[in-house]
Amino acid sequence: MTLTQHLRVLEPAPGILAFYDGRVPGQRFAPQDNWVDDGALSLGIASYAVISGDEALVYDTHISVPHAERVLAVLRARGVTRITVVLSHWHLDHVAGTAAFRPAEVIGNRKTLAHLQLHQTGIEDGSYHGLPVISPLVLPDRVFSGEMRLRVGTRHVTLIEANIHSDDATVLWLPEEGILLAGDTVEDCVTYVGEPAEFATHLADLDRLAALAPQRVLPCHGEPGIIAAGGYGPDLLRATQRYIRWLQRLEGEPGLAETPMADVIAEDVAAGTLRYFAPYKAVHAQNIARCLALWHPEAGAPR
Repeated sequence: MTLTQHLRVLEPAPGILAFYDGRVPGQRFAPQDNWVDDGALSLGIASYAVISGDEALVYDTHISVPHAERVLAVLRARGVTRITVVLSHWHLDHVAGTAAFRPAEVIGNRKTLAHLQLHQTGIEDGSYHGLPVISPLVLPDRVFSGEMRLRVGTRHVTLIEANIHSDDATVLWLPEEGILLAGDTVEDCVTYVGEPAEFATHLADLDRLAALAPQRVLPCHGEPGIIAAGGYGPDLLRATQRYIRWLQRLEGEPGLAETPMADVIAEDVAAGTLRYFAPYKAVHAQNIARCLALWHPEAGAPR
């Protein structure tokens, strides 16, 4: 029994690997409450690698150093000797394994660096967001704002900053292949909302990503079979917008808070854009609670 016993290596496109863990009945990282089980394994989580020749770009470093070491072992077995790490955003389930990749260069946008610096002490001693600790927490040593272009062997990759899910999101766009590695900007089946006051920005940035006209979208939190088969279609971006617009209705219609998640996303599930996954009911309830706290603080949390 190891921490990585359920880690699966998927290949949604040639030379693009997804290192997927979670969505296994009965699986737990630890018996006590912890952020790995709560927000990562319960929903399923993938980090990615884009490979070309002996080079690889690792997109997020997974939920633990042992997971990152497994990623390294797979890449080395494929002949990779040069690695660059890009962080999709600062949340713990995306940065926990970074120390395993040293001395590789670690890239993040300026907001990602700022968030990690602000919370570094608490992340390393467990006082921020609880156990497990991430120590040492490795910070980005190269930062950007807006966009940044990289080459991974013969592949062209554009890093694009966005404010969706978190204000420091970085997505990867492979223009020649039409593939968008979306981090947590979209999820299957509902997005996590940290700042409902930023909904207008979220919607505008989703428009910006949709304008790229991606053929396939690869999220960090999604259904493993869909990811393994090549990823989601571009309508995952529009489904996320539809869900956000439903949440916006709570400002004028707080009674909608009682609507089950299954009913909110029913049309997109019927269309095959989303797959209903019951653990996301907790995410949906959190989203509603945050919206009500912003617009109707007198109402309290929904039943």
